[in-house]
Amino acid sequence: MDWLKPSALAAAMIETGTRKANLSTKTILITGILSGMFLGFTTTLFVSAFVATGNLVIGALFFPVGFILIVLLGLELFTGNVALIPYATMAGKVTPSKMVSSLVTVYIGNLIGSLIYAAIFAAIDTKFFTDAPDPVGTKIIAITGLKTLAYIKAGGAGWATAFAKGILCNWMVSLGAVMGLVSRSTIGKIFAMYMPIMAFVAQGFEHCIVNMFVIPCGIMLGAKVTVAQWWMWNEIPVTLGNIFGAVVLTAAGLYLSFGRTAQAEPVGSAVAAE
Repeated sequence: MDWLKPSALAAAMIETGTRKANLSTKTILITGILSGMFLGFTTTLFVSAFVATGNLVIGALFFPVGFILIVLLGLELFTGNVALIPYATMAGKVTPSKMVSSLVTVYIGNLIGSLIYAAIFAAIDTKFFTDAPDPVGTKIIAITGLKTLAYIKAGGAGWATAFAKGILCNWMVSLGAVMGLVSRSTIGKIFAMYMPIMAFVAQGFEHCIVNMFVIPCGIMLGAKVTVAQWWMWNEIPVTLGNIFGAVVLTAAGLYLSFGRTAQAEPVGSAVAAE
């Protein structure tokens, strides 16, 4: 059969989380940098489609491209790892200290990659800062304001909103990482991952790694937002929300559901998927 039953999926999640936690720091950093850049270009693709159509849902149809490439290439992404590695920790295969060090490393790698793509895109969008942003750049500036200034205006309720949007976002994104393991075929993996990733974008939820690109890029393009405002009113609450959504709703939820029944299938496995 092309899909894994829950017990086999649990075994795949444990093995994948364990392997990810035990990667070298160098490997995590390099693959994390690439993942940050991948989510950067998939975000500009999404914004381009949104600007061209004026429809958020149509734009969201294009966003899963980057995530799918990350998974199929076996790269490291914080928002997926923060479900899979804690899942392996719950199963007793990864120590808490190893889990934390691995997640911190991939977070840093994702940040570096996102900033690299942000600088390149901002330079291209403005002819190396000699011209005004084009419509895509202008939209990124507007999105930057919505992701920071709108929350600042709402005060504590804005911070809580960013946190809550982070929870729902990474519940869906981490499910995308899990769904990448549920099928043996490439087309099956793509379709399974595509659905939850498209769903979070279409609903305007908050993804900490995407925001590592879009907000700095907006600042470089001229958004009246400071680095301190970015971190205090978006990156910190969204990251905490993303962690909660992945660890509690995905990792703990699935582990309590069938984690203790984990049993790898004897012939063929989707464990190699990320």
